[in-house]
Amino acid sequence: WIFRLLFMLGLLLVQDWRVEYQQQHICAVKGSSVVIPCSFHYPETYKVQSVKWGHERCDIYKGPFIFDSESNDASSRFQYIGDKHHNCSFKIQQVEHNDTGKHAFRFVANSRNDQVKPWTGSVGSVLTVVNLEVVMTKPNGNRTTMEGDSVNLTCINSCDSENDVSAFIWFKNRELIHEGPAFYLSNISPANSGNYTCSLKSHKGTTSEVISIDVEYGPKNTSVSVRPSADAVAGSNITLTCSSHANPAVENYTWFKTNEQITVEAGKEPELYFREIFPHDGGQYFCSATNKYGSQNSSTVTLKVKGKLVKIVIILVVYLTLSCHFVRYILFHITLYTSKYNALMFSPCCSNKNETLFSG
Repeated sequence: WIFRLLFMLGLLLVQDWRVEYQQQHICAVKGSSVVIPCSFHYPETYKVQSVKWGHERCDIYKGPFIFDSESNDASSRFQYIGDKHHNCSFKIQQVEHNDTGKHAFRFVANSRNDQVKPWTGSVGSVLTVVNLEVVMTKPNGNRTTMEGDSVNLTCINSCDSENDVSAFIWFKNRELIHEGPAFYLSNISPANSGNYTCSLKSHKGTTSEVISIDVEYGPKNTSVSVRPSADAVAGSNITLTCSSHANPAVENYTWFKTNEQITVEAGKEPELYFREIFPHDGGQYFCSATNKYGSQNSSTVTLKVKGKLVKIVIILVVYLTLSCHFVRYILFHITLYTSKYNALMFSPCCSNKNETLFSG
């Protein structure tokens, strides 16, 4: 019984030195803050001089420590929220994946007779750091998202349990749009394209992976613009441009001209360019934009060309004295498109004063 008594006394003495971890397994989302609750005990004849927290990747007895009350080198992410009496709770802010693992508390106490006694709670508390996950489901099962489809986004925190469920918020392009574990998009449109993430409502820094939704659709808002103006002057240059919104981008452009109820193809490029426009180029034009989801025609644009078709007849009478008996008349008919009529006067040098030139 003496040995048993000594054993019990020794056990009591050892129990006077102990560290208790209220949660030996803790799960946290990357970017959140986590508290490791902890308490410690020691004989009343001792006074605590220093407290430390270590991580298992280093020596939890010798360090280096992630927090040491005797050092100023600790990261600002680590905060000792306990005291030097019995509370040894520890807070880690903006947890990272390399914080995963066992964390252990160590303290050093002095007795009244200056006996130094270090103690480490070697059991520790194991921290697991996870990412928020977003699961996207589509009723049609297609890989691509097309206009009119439905998409369901669900945020998952693998740390959750039946009794502890997280509250979530949703962001589109970093703007808050929804609150709840799931976000449902029905009859989706191009306006729904963007980057979606979820976060814990209690920690907005806990951002999930980015889910990009790229809604594909056929050509929309197809239109024609004219530079510099649809009222053109004969002989000037004019550019017609076909514009359309589509995803994927427009693959083919086709130009059409309508004149007197007859429609003919006029080009195959995004721009229809007239280097020098003539009156017969006037008329109604429209374009068609096409991708794999279909085509759309623009409204018509009427191109008006100002200018007159002027027929200038130049009668050049040349008197050529060939033995004073032969006269030759040369008649030139020149037809030009011009916006103004200019009289053309010819004044060639005559070698004989009797030679005359009539022009009109």
